[in-house]
Amino acid sequence: MAASTEDKKPMSILVVEDDPTVRTLVKAILEHKGNTVSIAETAEEGERLAFSDEFDMIVLDLRLPDGNGFDVCAKIREQGIVTPVLVLSAEHETDVKIKVLNVGADDYLTKPFNSEELMARIDAIARRSSKELEKELSCGDVKVDLINREMKIQGINVPLTNNEFNLLVYFMKNRDKVISQEELAQNVWDIHFDTQTNYINVYISYLRKKIREHSDYEYIETIRKRGFMFNSHSSSNSSKEKTAS
Repeated sequence: MAASTEDKKPMSILVVEDDPTVRTLVKAILEHKGNTVSIAETAEEGERLAFSDEFDMIVLDLRLPDGNGFDVCAKIREQGIVTPVLVLSAEHETDVKIKVLNVGADDYLTKPFNSEELMARIDAIARRSSKELEKELSCGDVKVDLINREMKIQGINVPLTNNEFNLLVYFMKNRDKVISQEELAQNVWDIHFDTQTNYINVYISYLRKKIREHSDYEYIETIRKRGFMFNSHSSSNSSKEKTAS
């Protein structure tokens, strides 16, 4: 039987929001579900608290009195903080949502919203970021530690952002299968957007580059007009074959 909302493990959540009405509402909703909530009203304070890396989730407003959520999220990721980030904003445009995801946010929620929608988004992010029953995934040179959310290639730890890690895990769990952009958007980011944008390609490019720095094997294959495939064929022998040739 699935656990009820009340059975879920409480989280420590940082809310970065300057609007007192929204801040009070979000805090009340989260605390009602048993979570511990810390508050920041400015970008500077939000960054300082986020850099402590002591939170399970960050809820971040885009418009702040001394900056914006884009920059805050980007700085968090630049510091190697992989805490999941849910962005709140009154902006509804698709390009804004894509920009938010491109700087490392995990999801985006437009204002106004209700308590059910807020918790559904947070629960979805938590599920994607949670420790899974499997402890490790392996394909050729690539090893993924699902508990510590790390990728190693030939024993070398390769840092990944949350979005890159979630993308890699989905690829590895669906290896040798053609995966469309629509499937990646829905199952990795739980969003729907115009797949003619460059968003998916950008993250695949990031992941490809990091793998190529440590392995000769081309794991991620582009299948023209269909999508992508994480190719495991002969990957275990790839380095030896490349060296011998």
